Amino acid sequence: MGGLCAVAAKEECSIDLFFGTDYHSHLGTHRGGMAVFSDEKGFQRSIHNIQNAPFRSKFENDVAKFSGRSGLGVISDTDPQPLVMCARFGTFAITTVGLIENIEEIKAELFKEYSVQLQYSTTSGMVGPTEVVSSMISTCSSLVEGVKFVQSKVRGSCTMMLMDDKGRIYAARDKFGRTPVVIGRKDGAMMAVQESCALPNLGYTYERDLGPGEMVEMSPDGLATLIEPGEKMAICSFLWIYYGYPASSYEGRNVEMARYRCGAALAKRDETTPDAACGIPDSGTSHALGYAHEKGIKFARPFVKYTPTWARSFMPQDQRQREHVASMKLIPIPGLIKDKKLVFCDDSIVRGTQLGKQAARLYAEGCKETHMRIACPPLVYPCRFINFSRSKSVYDLITRRYVRGHEGEGADVAKYTDPDSQAYKDMVEFIREKLNLTSLAFQRLDDLVKAIGLPEEKLCTYCWSGRDVSLEDECAGECANCPCATR
Repeated sequence: MGGLCAVAAKEECSIDLFFGTDYHSHLGTHRGGMAVFSDEKGFQRSIHNIQNAPFRSKFENDVAKFSGRSGLGVISDTDPQPLVMCARFGTFAITTVGLIENIEEIKAELFKEYSVQLQYSTTSGMVGPTEVVSSMISTCSSLVEGVKFVQSKVRGSCTMMLMDDKGRIYAARDKFGRTPVVIGRKDGAMMAVQESCALPNLGYTYERDLGPGEMVEMSPDGLATLIEPGEKMAICSFLWIYYGYPASSYEGRNVEMARYRCGAALAKRDETTPDAACGIPDSGTSHALGYAHEKGIKFARPFVKYTPTWARSFMPQDQRQREHVASMKLIPIPGLIKDKKLVFCDDSIVRGTQLGKQAARLYAEGCKETHMRIACPPLVYPCRFINFSRSKSVYDLITRRYVRGHEGEGADVAKYTDPDSQAYKDMVEFIREKLNLTSLAFQRLDDLVKAIGLPEEKLCTYCWSGRDVSLEDECAGECANCPCATR
């Protein structure tokens, strides 16, 4: 994933930008960056590798050197940024988050139509999406026209924050609003962030969310809309299930409260009578609290997470490293496990590797029954719209490995998304046996939508249902055996 922050202030902005960006550190572990502009110094920029040290410790010295009233900050899991680019309309700085599914097509078009030859970065070994997007913008007559060009071409998502050579700040949410952009205000300053939890401790009050595809110019006194928001929204539902920060709210729906409601919904459909409800840290904890409250049973922490040094387990590229990090982070409390019947809540099952190992550890500590309740439906389609997973193949998903083993390549997977179908029930039973669980149940999609509290047509549920508003534009349901044809 990644996270963005931008500040426009009447006075010095560096401290607000530094801490505002730091509040996005849970979204990435690859690179961090800041860029500040002043009339005296122009653009000042710093980028650091944050794989082995947190953002805050890497940038503390830079903040003391920065001087300016406007700036951009980023936590990036794709490429080193912010970039500072020269265009015919002037110099600008840019940060991006998202996933450009058709990036190779765009690179080819840039070369063919505009003679833009993109070079591999010496620091990342790749042509990063931010470089591609900034090159697209540079072919246009203005920043606004450039953003329109990007949003017309990108399949996937691209949210941007930009700063021009007069220190003006711009925020542009991706075409279908898959990632949030939240605006905060305080006396003499405005801030744009992805995580609204960055606002209150820095003295900002919530102003509003940008609409899907909306672009604004942000000054210390307010906003001016440069591109009107679109009618269709497909904000990522997984924000509330997993990677959104508990204290944040998007489209007026708080993450922690949505997770409580998810856990409660699981409990209402569950006839299990466990001794306690438990969560797989971190996000599973909130779901388990909702489950325990609804069920009227104890909440317990038989696993605690060691947080001071371990990065998020899904971030490392190597699967063996991911598994090792995951096993090192969770420490069991034997007295809360032995001879107990426990229900565990977790956000999702991707590969199933980690949950299988955790179940084995529980049995080794004397757990009598291990019941797993998952806060979302089975992941059947790999995400193609944002960059929240390191999965490189559809068969990283345990569900798709089951379908391939059961039906072979090219099977119609739509029936595996229907919780009332026999195919779905057989798949869930296979996963339960594979992970050696006493029982396993997933959230129903309708319950998940209710827990979030937004209309389903405004949510992206593609990874569970194969449905998304943008797919209607791509093929109008005409492609055979394609997820969009399941609408």
